[in-house]
Amino acid sequence: MEQTNKDVANEAKRRRTFAIISHPDAGKTTLTEKLLLFGGAIQAAGTVKSRKSSKYATSDWMAIEKERGISVASSVMQFEYRDCVINLLDTPGHRDFSEDTYRVLTAVDAALMVIDCTKGVEAQTIKLLEVCRQRNTPIITFVNKLDREGRHPLEVIDEIEAVLNIHCAPITWPIGMGKRLAGIYDISKDETLLYDAASQDQRNVNAVKGLPQELVDDQFSAEVSDTKEEVSLIKEDGREFDREHFLEGELTPVFFGSAMNNFGVAKALEALVDDAPAPRPRSAIERIVGPDENKFSAFVFKIQANMDPQHRDRIAFLRVCSGRFSRGMKLLHVRSGKEIRAGQVVSFLSQRRETVEDAWPGDIIGLLNHGSIDIGDTFTVGESLSFTGIPYFAPELFQGVTLKDPLKGKQLQKGLQQLGEEGAIQVFKPVLGNEMILGAVGLLQFEVVSHRLKVEYGVEASTRSLSFYGARWITSSDKKKLAEFERQLAGNLSHDASGSLAFLATSRPNLDLTMERWPDIEFHSIREHAQKFTD
Repeated sequence: MEQTNKDVANEAKRRRTFAIISHPDAGKTTLTEKLLLFGGAIQAAGTVKSRKSSKYATSDWMAIEKERGISVASSVMQFEYRDCVINLLDTPGHRDFSEDTYRVLTAVDAALMVIDCTKGVEAQTIKLLEVCRQRNTPIITFVNKLDREGRHPLEVIDEIEAVLNIHCAPITWPIGMGKRLAGIYDISKDETLLYDAASQDQRNVNAVKGLPQELVDDQFSAEVSDTKEEVSLIKEDGREFDREHFLEGELTPVFFGSAMNNFGVAKALEALVDDAPAPRPRSAIERIVGPDENKFSAFVFKIQANMDPQHRDRIAFLRVCSGRFSRGMKLLHVRSGKEIRAGQVVSFLSQRRETVEDAWPGDIIGLLNHGSIDIGDTFTVGESLSFTGIPYFAPELFQGVTLKDPLKGKQLQKGLQQLGEEGAIQVFKPVLGNEMILGAVGLLQFEVVSHRLKVEYGVEASTRSLSFYGARWITSSDKKKLAEFERQLAGNLSHDASGSLAFLATSRPNLDLTMERWPDIEFHSIREHAQKFTD
């Protein structure tokens, strides 16, 4: 039975699609696990706390993630909470993998920002919030690690406002911290949640009305008095929650807690359900696409190779923008103009996946990719649409690749092609010469690619640094000038994985001088995935 616009609108209203962002080690992945616990998606939380533990975080599924205790690829998890379907995207915190995070942020309607109360606002958090601000993404803030001695909560709030340039509206407030943590006070509901230091799972903490002195033992009386004074100051400052300003990305509600102990996490999850937006209209080159439209549309924001090492598969991650997806339906792959029958489509709990029967606006689904799908591609029912806003950044670091076994050239080419398609690395093929050039924004990307080539493709390769300053994609409306440019500077030209032509500058003066000498050539430091800069 065909769905109506009303059916689509009702299902879209039930969706909440958000990413968790933070600086490395702020507790982002641990928080992800606790949210999954609340949603009933997992029975026991794994954390990234100890490499000796046999239990790893659900969202950290790659071998290298388990070995090093870091997240290097974003992962997708879907679960239900109350009457909502939650699509949660965990992202790498490490700056070397920021491109993956930037792409994920194009697919969400809100973000949950994690701040380490012992460190305050850190460098990667600043960069990620800048990306969110470009899209006016609503931000919910969770100040983590309250079970440790950290900075004063008022100091953390002031720093968030000053450094990130976003107004704060505290919803919960700590009663002490570290060994003196007695609980949190919910300002909006006038209730207190008491903290039990002996319990590591505090999902079912009873709320007590108000903040009376007798709620806690005498040993915490000073903390209760301080909280009353601080909350009074907050109210006097007019730091009240305004949903309209929140939805515009100008104000963030702030929650305090300890993800490790499941304390205060439920409050942030409730805010995501109650206040975060349902799917919003999306911009395409042709028009604005509303989530309540009847016809299906979606775009690819991520490609992941080898989620199932047994089958060496590739999955294209699609964000549904409008309409209903039904298994087996025919979809138009807009870039190629070909129709495909979408029979092998999955939903996710990290690397675990289930066949999707249907999906609605806001949902993230995975389409089996046989090499024909690129990041930025659009799938629709009939209509030619190209969704915008999925960036590709020019790399700043470059390495050449040398095989240890020359007979494995085909495996190397296949591995680099697939890893390039998923965005783990940028791969350039020089116009002159055969050596493949890898481009990255951080050194750790090279290490991960070498590891994955060995583990996933059976290829051992060494890398060496190359003395390039940066890459710029080139275009020109003057075909003759472009052809002349290509002839004279062939030694500096390469094609990326999409076939787009790029100029690799050896130094900043080299780039500046080239741009000056060739005024008819446009040099681009960013391209959208939907764009192909070819001659």
